[in-house]
Amino acid sequence: MFGKEQHKEDKMAKNFETQGSGRINSIMEGTTLQGEIRTDSNMRIDGKVKGTINAKGKIIIGQTGFVEGDVICQTSEIEGTLEGKITCSEILSLKATAKLNGDILTKKLSIEPGAAFSGNCSMGAVIKDIKQPESTPTKEQAGPRSDERAAR
Repeated sequence: MFGKEQHKEDKMAKNFETQGSGRINSIMEGTTLQGEIRTDSNMRIDGKVKGTINAKGKIIIGQTGFVEGDVICQTSEIEGTLEGKITCSEILSLKATAKLNGDILTKKLSIEPGAAFSGNCSMGAVIKDIKQPESTPTKEQAGPRSDERAAR
């Protein structure tokens, strides 16, 4: 009775073991989120996300998952749909049910038969550690410009 459910949960947990954080963020089917997501841990998306996702861990887009926007992560498995650019510092895996419409930048790429990909791909280059975008300093924080320093 409970064997199938436990097996499914164990399998999902193993998908994230490679990242080591033990923490999983999840956007469930039937949920829609719009905006920017930043996380230090792993994330599974089975719902809809419109916006940028920046994760230091692994991103899984499940079969019912739909992402419209840019994704930046360490590793990723796509089973659902992504419309936008994806940057993976390690490996990107497109499963047989994946639909990716956008550009790929990754160190390693795995594509199963049946996956659909439309866009440009650049792979093999060493990608620097993923950094969170920094805010632009205000004029006071930045100090004098180079032409102002030269005038002194």
